[in-house]
Amino acid sequence: MYRYDEFDARIVSERVAQFRGQVERRLAGTLLEDEFKPLRLQNGVYLQLHAYMLRVAIPYGQLSGRQLRQLAVVARDYDRGYGHFTTRQNIQFNWVALKDIPDVLAKLAEVEMHAIQTSGNCIRNVTSDHFAGATKDELMDPRPWCEIIRQWSTFHPEFAFLPRKFKIAVTAAEHDRAAIRVHDIGLHIRKRGDVVGFEVHVGGGQGRTPHLATLVNEFVPEAELLDYLEAIMRVYNRFGRRDNKYKARIKILVSELGEGEFRRLVEEEYAAQRPQEKIDLPQAEIDRIHAYFAPPALAEKPATSDAFEALKAEDPEFARWARVNLHPHKTDGYASVTVSLKPVGGLAGDATDAQMMTVAHLAETYAYDDIRVSHAQNLVLPHVALDDLPDVYRELKAAGLHTANESLITDMIVCPGLDYCNLANARSIPVGQAVQQVFADPDYQEDIGRLHINISGCINACGHHHIGHIGILGVDKKGEEFYQITFGGRADEKAAIGSIAGPGLKADDVPSALKRVVDTYRDLRSDKSELFIETLARLGHDPFKEALYAAD
Repeated sequence: MYRYDEFDARIVSERVAQFRGQVERRLAGTLLEDEFKPLRLQNGVYLQLHAYMLRVAIPYGQLSGRQLRQLAVVARDYDRGYGHFTTRQNIQFNWVALKDIPDVLAKLAEVEMHAIQTSGNCIRNVTSDHFAGATKDELMDPRPWCEIIRQWSTFHPEFAFLPRKFKIAVTAAEHDRAAIRVHDIGLHIRKRGDVVGFEVHVGGGQGRTPHLATLVNEFVPEAELLDYLEAIMRVYNRFGRRDNKYKARIKILVSELGEGEFRRLVEEEYAAQRPQEKIDLPQAEIDRIHAYFAPPALAEKPATSDAFEALKAEDPEFARWARVNLHPHKTDGYASVTVSLKPVGGLAGDATDAQMMTVAHLAETYAYDDIRVSHAQNLVLPHVALDDLPDVYRELKAAGLHTANESLITDMIVCPGLDYCNLANARSIPVGQAVQQVFADPDYQEDIGRLHINISGCINACGHHHIGHIGILGVDKKGEEFYQITFGGRADEKAAIGSIAGPGLKADDVPSALKRVVDTYRDLRSDKSELFIETLARLGHDPFKEALYAAD
């Protein structure tokens, strides 16, 4: 993983000292909240429903054991004993006192972490595939390019005050696990002969006006990437709406201009760059950053493991976990392990300080000190030998982290909703927990197969409801909470925005209604290999709408 150089360390240290002074003035009353707001947002501090919230950046979702241990210390000593992992591969602390936030940032700086670019109208934390560098299906590791983009965008003077927040995702696998088509810019690494380049998608996003990104350029060579991104950002900065925050995202600009005109403006801006304006990205620098992400020196292992197979044969619970939570590794004798943060009845994405310590220990002991955060709010140990999986499982089980539901129906993305967020108008967490209970039986979940339910507590779509196979959106109707259901969303290479099924349901009616939908799918699928999203595409939405609104 990337390591700070002297300039990174100094910048982060100076930012902590600067913010400490700003907090002291706020607490003394010499800075009013309206004056303090733009300053705190530049340091990842939000004012939520009950308290300030600190969002910490985890670039492209990668952590070392040392970093996760420090996050556990923050949770234990400054919060209420837990942290919340987010869909941007970050972590949030919901109960840190404002007076303590400078101390927290100083502790994070000790382990090369910060909260810059996690809020405000800037280029946010760059995200990627949580199996990057380990999966068989990638062309190359996308993380070095995430890091290059991070270095280019951090403190870029033109992009510190954009019309709205801006999100970039990078993938290099044919199966898109980074949801690039619902990002402001989504990059897919390609090759033409020996030349590495990028397929560039622009204008995706969710919220009140969801859009899928437009393919703006099929191939931008790697040496030209930053110049091309700069052209896109300049077009957005020049023409993006600043008179209406609801129309300020680049997706609105692409939609209002039209794909052809937006593409023409980008190409015109790109062509107008003078030689002295070009970004010098020499191959030596590309190679230097790639070297930080060299794969670990994995010990040679046989393709199969007697210990792994023996425990599967004798322990059905372990066998289920192995079927569901393991992902094939590109090296024989290894697997990538999803550590589910979605126990039935739990809080999606939450991990206690003790659980974080456990995962840090497992990473250091068995996984080459590498931890990832997935955009589905889980953790991943990307490099674990098959021989070590029995020991890893036992420690996860002891910590309550052994739930076998990765990508199954209880592995839901759920935003904090009205329990925490001052923007929400409905609760998300209790609805998600009630839905989980209906589908709690592990055999039932496995029979259903891969099915993504995403829940948002408001139209801002932090729970990514638009791209859930089944989406749930909380809405307020005259002071009462209702939940609008969508069908057919997906975030992968076949990305789609879900369609609204009909009138909203009361919270108590959602679990049973979804059970009717799911059981209808089980009756109608062609065979057990046909996923819900595939049956939906084959038959259309009508049978599922009928089931949704049928009487119990």
